[in-house]
Amino acid sequence: MYRMPRGTRDILPEEQSHWRYIEARAAQLCQLYGYERIDTHVFEDSRLFVRSIGEETDIVQKEMYSFSDRSGSWLTLRPEGTAPVCRAYLEHGMHSRPQPVKLYYITPIFRYERPQAGRYRQHQQFGFEAMGDVDPALDAEVIEMSWRFYIGLGLENLVLKLNSIGCRLCRPRYLEKLKDYYRDKGELICTDCRRRRVTNPLRLLDCKKESCLSVAESAPKSSEHLCPECCQHLDDLRRYLGFLSLPFSLDHTLVRGLDYYTRTVFEIQPPGERGPQATLGGGGRYDDLIEELGGRPTPAVGFATGIERVILNLREQQGSVPDLPYPTIFVAYLGQEAKEEALKVASQLRGAGVGVLLAYGERSLKAQLRQANASGAKQAIIIGEEEAGAGVAVLRDMVKGEQKSVPRADLLAMLVR
Repeated sequence: MYRMPRGTRDILPEEQSHWRYIEARAAQLCQLYGYERIDTHVFEDSRLFVRSIGEETDIVQKEMYSFSDRSGSWLTLRPEGTAPVCRAYLEHGMHSRPQPVKLYYITPIFRYERPQAGRYRQHQQFGFEAMGDVDPALDAEVIEMSWRFYIGLGLENLVLKLNSIGCRLCRPRYLEKLKDYYRDKGELICTDCRRRRVTNPLRLLDCKKESCLSVAESAPKSSEHLCPECCQHLDDLRRYLGFLSLPFSLDHTLVRGLDYYTRTVFEIQPPGERGPQATLGGGGRYDDLIEELGGRPTPAVGFATGIERVILNLREQQGSVPDLPYPTIFVAYLGQEAKEEALKVASQLRGAGVGVLLAYGERSLKAQLRQANASGAKQAIIIGEEEAGAGVAVLRDMVKGEQKSVPRADLLAMLVR
């Protein structure tokens, strides 16, 4: 028997209500803030992700699904959503549009990670990006949107964490401080972090292993080594978040797992979590990324969240979602002539926008009504040979068990009404 590849999952019909509800709420939220949907293709030139995410990140080193196609081009299944949106921004000349350009996406993401609860090798990501403005008020808007997304779904007791990791001017000095701090910590950190001390010291703060987390907590704080412009940006952002009544705390170990971030980084976390499962979603500012990909200097800020992780937390907090619309009328019949009339009735109702389930085969009326009950139908239309000849149908209330004979000419208008 063939089975799903490890780290993937099928989304069965009974699970779809959570997915459709979250996607609908995401689209409604983005519309309120003026974000338009963009859909990029599922694979990109591998160099896009190496350049944007960072060659020494775990994503590029260990987690990308990359392959060579028949022409010899090296391609990668999308491991994150921001870089493809930036590529599209450049390729389609969006710099000529009114700035900032605001875009959102709901798309599959692929990473070769160790499967965990709410984390799969193919997962669905909702994200949004605002490109073309450096104003910290735009950072505040993105953070407010992120917060309202979760709160609007019914999630409670969330934690908003904030940090600034500086810019290309002030970050090098901070990285030297970080290297000095970790110089004699080799025996206290994991093998990967020993490599990161040389290749990418900022990633030392992003390691989720318990031993490394405790070391990172006493590390130098990036917010204490910012240049005047980055200091002002952080001060303004904190003030704006206060105006918006968003409860946040500064976390000097927060750096995010992608190299393109500058200045603002933030995460929203469920209560009581720590380690790899501690983040619902997050984002930040990436003012240099579009320039590094070949465009003009273009400040930008964005956010992303995994929908599987959101659903997991909704279920843990026992959050309810509305059921998907489903037919509440069942059409049953007895005999060939009645079957033909039942087909006509079902077609007329569906044409009028009424959802209908139709019986099939030659089962007994009792079996058909059991099927109607199991489907959750509120009403059943029953047509037998006698009803077919008389131009009527029996309308049965499946909840009360009451039924009456109705002329088929009146049936459509009655049920639509």
